[in-house]
Amino acid sequence: MNNKLSLYPPCMPYDTGYHSADEHNIYYEQCGNPDGKPALFLHGGPGGGGDVNVRRFFDPKIYRIIIFDQRGCGRSKPNGLLKNNTTWDLVSDIESLRLKLNIEKWLVFGGSWGSTLALAYAQTHPNAVSEMVLRGIFLLRKKELQWFYQEGASNIFPEAWENFIQIIDPPKRHNLMRAYHQIFLGDDKELKLKAAIAWSQWEAATSSLSYESSRVDEFSNPHFALAFALIENHYFINQGFFDDENQLMDGIKNIRSIPTVIVQGRYDMVCPIETAWEISKKWPEASLIIAPFSGHTAFEKEITHELIKATNEFGKSP
Repeated sequence: MNNKLSLYPPCMPYDTGYHSADEHNIYYEQCGNPDGKPALFLHGGPGGGGDVNVRRFFDPKIYRIIIFDQRGCGRSKPNGLLKNNTTWDLVSDIESLRLKLNIEKWLVFGGSWGSTLALAYAQTHPNAVSEMVLRGIFLLRKKELQWFYQEGASNIFPEAWENFIQIIDPPKRHNLMRAYHQIFLGDDKELKLKAAIAWSQWEAATSSLSYESSRVDEFSNPHFALAFALIENHYFINQGFFDDENQLMDGIKNIRSIPTVIVQGRYDMVCPIETAWEISKKWPEASLIIAPFSGHTAFEKEITHELIKATNEFGKSP
């Protein structure tokens, strides 16, 4: 691919603050053009927190860019708090933030878990969403969780998988999510931290076609890893707090009128392409773009190009 689009230059927030809900203080920021087209970025995980580079998927001259760190992670406080931390709490937070910022409609952008949350929000508040840009579709269905946390990706990354399972006693390895959950709920703080780092490193090691040691180092940071691992495991053990695992797939019929671009790496090992393909069959109006030489992360060049191409195109609409 020639003339790939690349990230916009770094930009600083013109507004930051905290939004309080239950026991949580939820960080948010606004960047770009205060009078521009509103766009909400939803980070992954759950538990991943925001990143300064995600602002750069949007033209700061065109977009009013809103980013928030979901409950318990990133710059939100307290770090790692699981109480009142469900998908529907986050959907409520998004809607409260929209009202707080006096936004009528906004573009919603999310990848991986961010795509899950974007779909849950759009299906709950369809009139608040002008467009969607989704990447690495993930619906928290059993087959998706089993692929990544039990058997599937393990066969593609055996060396990283060995690091992931070594902390779990062999008799408990038939249900690794449950085994990790028991550690995370336990009283052994040292073991909990070791497990959180191992959990986080597994995702970091598998997120791109080429191994990125800098990402593994970032995900190994204790403050990040504890929130990331505990919150992810909490959501996955509880099946995303959905009524049933097909809730978001079945709800596609209610949002088909929302202009949407889906960008999916052909070799995404974290959120395999099968789910995006299934959604595209139920949602023919959405544009599914397959990046043929890419994995999971939004920062692979092909995927970055397609995401920015989508925001540039949607930026032409008021």
